[in-house]
Amino acid sequence: MSQLEQLELTAHRADIIKDVNDLIDKYRAIFEWDVPDIDEKLTNRLILNEVRQALAAIQQDLVEDV
Repeated sequence: MSQLEQLELTAHRADIIKDVNDLIDKYRAIFEWDVPDIDEKLTNRLILNEVRQALAAIQQDLVEDV
């Protein structure tokens, strides 16, 4: 990665973190609609696992395209 790309990524890091947190909050809210007495820690772990799997699949697709 070039220095310019690294600087650009660094400038957007906080936005990326916020977006991922917002995504987790979105899906936790959906879980809460269906499961009123939800275990929030378990739900967070489940959602994070799905996000990791999704990122791995996306990364694999991007690597295959190169």
